[in-house]
Amino acid sequence: MKTKNVMIVGVGGQGSLLASKLLGRLLLTKGYDIKVSEVHGMSQRGGSVVTYVRFGDKVYSPVIDKGEADYIVSFELLEAARWTEFLKPGGKLITNTQQINPMPVVTGAAQYPEDLVAKMRQAGLDVDAIDALSLAEQAGSSKAVNLVLMGRLSKYFDFTEDEWLAAIEASVPPKFLEMNKKAFALGEKA
Repeated sequence: MKTKNVMIVGVGGQGSLLASKLLGRLLLTKGYDIKVSEVHGMSQRGGSVVTYVRFGDKVYSPVIDKGEADYIVSFELLEAARWTEFLKPGGKLITNTQQINPMPVVTGAAQYPEDLVAKMRQAGLDVDAIDALSLAEQAGSSKAVNLVLMGRLSKYFDFTEDEWLAAIEASVPPKFLEMNKKAFALGEKA
């Protein structure tokens, strides 16, 4: 199998690292060679976080170059726009419509760009945008955005729901398991 590339991008504290570990665990159980690489930026101050997940028969490098991502899963709208040059032609951009103001917007030095989903679609990108924050809150916690987005990503993979659920069970603490399963299901069905 040719190597597939998934980028998971967001802002520090949104749970993108758990999402990448969950996806990596699922891919390992399916027998793929995988490489996962995390880049933290200023993640602890609300800065950009990106994780690369690469899988296939044999993967030699953990890094995804511009124009190589089959999927970008974005936890925040501006982060989706920031990483679009990494999406390959025909790739899929799955994004949360939530907007988190970066520091230049907070300080008044810049404005948050308007109509980002429409602009990305006008640029020819295949964008699947959902309000993952509302779905996470419906599941029981705003922190479950990561599982909502993994549920959405699952629509584009040929793995069974049971395989996804087993990866969730192996990745999430037991006391948060039911809420995270609900969040996954809401993202899958959105």
